[in-house]
Amino acid sequence: MPAETPTTNPITSATTGDIPAFGWSGYAERVNGRFAMVGFTALLLIEAISGDTFLHWAGLVP
Repeated sequence: MPAETPTTNPITSATTGDIPAFGWSGYAERVNGRFAMVGFTALLLIEAISGDTFLHWAGLVP
């Protein structure tokens, strides 16, 4: 009886069946978009809490 070779499945994303890849891939664009949404939400929260624009709060405009 021959020994069975274990099969390895490629690593996929936790939320989709896509295989993570570097460069211009659908997976990279989706992750980039999610980080952009988090950053934009953080910017809106900073402006709402401080009552000032982000540029003024960051010291970029007087």
